[in-house]
Amino acid sequence: MSYEIKLDLKQSQQLVMTPQLRDAISMLQMNNLDLAEYLDKEMEHNPFLEKDEIPQSENDGSAESESSELSETFDAGTSAASIGSGGGSAFDDPEYALENRVAEQKDLRAHLMDQLNVTITQPRDKMIAALLIDRLDESGYLRETVEESAKSLACSPDRVERLLVDLRQFDPTGIFAYDLPDCLGLQLIEKNRFDPAMQALLDNLDLLAKGELKKLEKICGVDDEDIHDMIGEIRALNPKPTSGFDYTIAQTAIADALMERLPKHEGGGWKVKLNHETLPRVLINQEYVAMIDGQSGAKKDKKFLVDKLHSANWLVQAMDQRAQTILKVASEIIDAQEGFFLFGVEFLKPLTLREIAEEVGVHESTVSRITIDKYIGTPRGLFPLKYFFGSGVGSGDGGADIAAEAIKAKIKTLIDNEPLEKPLSDDALTQKLQEDGVDIARRTVAKYREAMKILSSSKRKRQNAIK
Repeated sequence: MSYEIKLDLKQSQQLVMTPQLRDAISMLQMNNLDLAEYLDKEMEHNPFLEKDEIPQSENDGSAESESSELSETFDAGTSAASIGSGGGSAFDDPEYALENRVAEQKDLRAHLMDQLNVTITQPRDKMIAALLIDRLDESGYLRETVEESAKSLACSPDRVERLLVDLRQFDPTGIFAYDLPDCLGLQLIEKNRFDPAMQALLDNLDLLAKGELKKLEKICGVDDEDIHDMIGEIRALNPKPTSGFDYTIAQTAIADALMERLPKHEGGGWKVKLNHETLPRVLINQEYVAMIDGQSGAKKDKKFLVDKLHSANWLVQAMDQRAQTILKVASEIIDAQEGFFLFGVEFLKPLTLREIAEEVGVHESTVSRITIDKYIGTPRGLFPLKYFFGSGVGSGDGGADIAAEAIKAKIKTLIDNEPLEKPLSDDALTQKLQEDGVDIARRTVAKYREAMKILSSSKRKRQNAIK
C-alpha cells in the first residue's frame, strides 16, 4: 500500500456572515419599538452614540449633515390623494399577533376582544368590530353615528348596525353607548327596569341636574315616591363603563410608517414617513469625536475609542439604510394598492414580495424582513404591511388578477344584500361574480364562503325563516 500526497488548488465563493451584517439583517426585521429597545442597549455601551432629545417639530430640516439623521419622507407618487379621510387604529385580523402585543395586565380592549372572538366568527366582521372597539372614547362610548363609522371603515351602515347589536351586549354593560342616557338605558334594560317612565327620565336628565323634580314627575307620569325611587336606581348605575379597568383602550399595534396626503399645490399623492414618535433619533456625539484627535494616552485606549466610533458610524448608516428601505417598500405598496386606499377592500390587488422587491431593487428576502411585524397608519386604519400581499384570481375580461381578500369582500357584500326569502346559492354567487368580471369557479366560491364562516344558502334560508 502506498500513499501519495497531492496539492490541489480550488476556487470557490462563500458568503461570510459578519457580526455587522447579521445585526443589519436583524435591524431590518425589527419594528420601531424593538429597534428603540435595541438602540437603548447600544447607547449604554457606546459613548459616541446619543439620543436626540429635541422634539421632531423643532428639529425638522436642521443639522442634517452634522447628525447623520434618518431620512424622514418619501413621495409615493400616487394619484390617491383624493381618498377620504377617516379611519382609526386598525389591522387585518383582530387575532393578529394579539398575544404578543396586549399588556400583561388585561385592559379593556383585551377584555372586549376576548368576547369578540367568541361572539363574532366571520373574519371581515371581526376586523370591523375590532376597529369599532378602537373608536371607543375614555368612557367606553362610541361618539359617532352608524353612518360616520361605516364611511370611515369602508363598509355598509347595515353591517355596522348589525355588529353593534352584539357589541352593545358586551360586558361591561353600557359599553358602546352613544351617550350617557343610552349608557344608563342599557344597564336598566339588563336589570329589566327599563320602561316608558324611565325612558322619559333619561330623556330629561338636565331637569334632574337642576333638581326640578316636579317637572320630572309630570313628564314621567309618576308620583313623588316613584320619582325618588327612580332617581335612586339611576344613581346606582355606572355612567362610565370603563371605570372598572385600570387601563382604557390600548392600541393593539403601533404604526412604524405613516401616510399623509400631499396638498394639491405640492402635486397631490402621498407622503410616507417613519413614525418618529416610536423611533429615537440617534446622533454621533461630536465631543467624543474631538477626544480622539486630541488623544495622547495609551494606544490601547485610543484603539478602543476608534473601534467604538466606527461602530457608531456603522449603526447610524445602518439605521439610515433601514429607513430608506422601509420608506421605499411602503411607497411601492401604496402605489400598487391605490384602488384599496381609494375605494376599499374590494379593490385590493394580488401582490407578491417579488414584485415589490423588483421595483425597489432589493432581494425578495429583504422585502420579507421589512414587512414582518410592521404596521402602516393609513386613512383607512392601521394595517400590517403583510396585509397587502396575497394571491388572486383571474378576471374574466383578461385584465389584472383580483386579490382573494377582495373576492371574499365581494361575496360577503352579495350575501349581505341578498333577499332573505331567497338566499344566493354558490352557483348564483359564481354567476354574479363572473358577470362582474371575476373568473372564478364554484368550488372556489364555496371555499371562500366557508373560510368566512358563512352558511350555505339552504341553511341561511332556514335561519332567516326563524328570525
